[in-house]
Amino acid sequence: MESSMEFRCALSVLISSLIAARAYRRKSVDLSGVAAGIPAMVIHMTAGYRFAALLLVFFFTSSRLTRLGEEKKKGIDGEFKEGGQRNWIQVLANSAIASILVVIVATMTGGQDRCLDTKDSRAITCLIGGIIGHYCCCNGDTWSSELGMLSKAQPRLITTFKRVQKGTNGGVTIDGLLAAAAGGFVIGVVYILVGLFTVKCAEDVAWRQLLVVPISIAAGLCGSLIDSILGSMLQYSGYCTVRKKVVGKPGPTVVKISGTNVLSNNSVNALSVLLTALLTSIVCLYTF
Repeated sequence: MESSMEFRCALSVLISSLIAARAYRRKSVDLSGVAAGIPAMVIHMTAGYRFAALLLVFFFTSSRLTRLGEEKKKGIDGEFKEGGQRNWIQVLANSAIASILVVIVATMTGGQDRCLDTKDSRAITCLIGGIIGHYCCCNGDTWSSELGMLSKAQPRLITTFKRVQKGTNGGVTIDGLLAAAAGGFVIGVVYILVGLFTVKCAEDVAWRQLLVVPISIAAGLCGSLIDSILGSMLQYSGYCTVRKKVVGKPGPTVVKISGTNVLSNNSVNALSVLLTALLTSIVCLYTF
C-alpha cells in the first residue's frame, strides 16, 4: 500500500471533504469544526495511512456513540448538543498534538511507514508511541463519557469516591472504565491491522508489534482516568435546581458538586491527551 505523499495528499483532500460534508449534515461538527477537521485529516493521511486510520476510527466511533441514547443524555447534560456538534476548538483539542507529531514523523521518514523498533530509531518509535497514546486517550475518554452516562450505576467522584450526579466532571463508573479500555483496544487493533498492509517488519520485530494492543488498552484507561482526575479538580460541576441538570458554570440556582472553575472541558481534554501521549511514548521507548 505504499504510495507517494503527493498522491496521499490529493486523496486525503477528496476523502476528508466528503467526510466533512457528511458530518456537517449529521450535525457531528459545525462549520468551524469542518474548517479545522479537513486540514487535520489531510495532514494525517499525507503522513501515512495508519495515522489517518487512527483519526478516522476515533471520529466515527465517537460520533456514533455520541448519538447513542441522545434523549437520555439530553436530560442529564446541561451542555448537550444534538449530534454532539463539535466546533473548531473541540476538533483541535482532539487532533492538534497528533497533527504536530505526524508532521515530525513524516519529515523524518519521508512519509514511509515504520515499525516500532528502537534499534532502528528511538526518536521515531517514541513519536509514533505518542500518536498512538493520543488517540487511545481521545477514544477511551469519549467512549467512557458517552457509554458511562448511559450506565445504570450512579457514578462516584474519582477523588473522593462519593456518589455524584451523572454528567459530573470526574464521575466514574465501572462501565465507563471498561469502555475506556475498549476504546484504547480498538485503536491498538486498528494500528496493527493497517500496518499489515503498509510496512514489513523483520521477523524478530514483527511479533513485538502486537504489544501495541495491551499498551493501547492501558493508554485508553489511563487517559480517561487522567481526564477524570483533572476534571474533578479543575472543572466546575454543579446541579441546576431549575433546569434539573448538571452544568459547568456557577450561578444563583446552581448547587456546587465539585471542582473549581479553572479549566474548560476542552482544556482538560487537551492536557489529558498531552500527558497520555507523553506516557505512552515513554512506554514504547522501553518496550520496543
